[in-house]
Amino acid sequence: MKKLDSSFKVIRKKLHEAGFKLTPQRELTVEVLLEKEKDHLSAEEVYLLVKSKNASIGLATVYRTLEILTELQIINKLTFQDGIARYDLNMNEDKHQHHHLLCLKCGKIEEVKNDMLLEIEMEIEKEYQFIVKDHRLTFHGICNECAKNQLG
Repeated sequence: MKKLDSSFKVIRKKLHEAGFKLTPQRELTVEVLLEKEKDHLSAEEVYLLVKSKNASIGLATVYRTLEILTELQIINKLTFQDGIARYDLNMNEDKHQHHHLLCLKCGKIEEVKNDMLLEIEMEIEKEYQFIVKDHRLTFHGICNECAKNQLG
């Protein structure tokens, strides 16, 4: 709960600094994103979870909130193989986002926190005189659980 509170304070501060108020609707949207941090939810999934907490919130409000949070780089908008935009909290102040493992069987998405591409970035910057600001990497494969089920 402590991590949730501190993350919520950081988000509130970023919104305030950008001139946005933390309305009850935005607060509920942020709350859902924090509670389901590992789930990479679609806008519709966020909406259904927010609506379960407050039935009067509309889909357009949730979409606008997600766009504001994306614009402020509080969340990242990711599109995987299924073509559905999903949202991922961006609470770390690291230079890069984490990477993802996408299971081709069940669609589960796992996060890889450590950045193993820094040497490659330095090579690219040197070789091409290109300043790398970020990179995204998704590994496509079969998760451990699906592999076990395949064998069993």
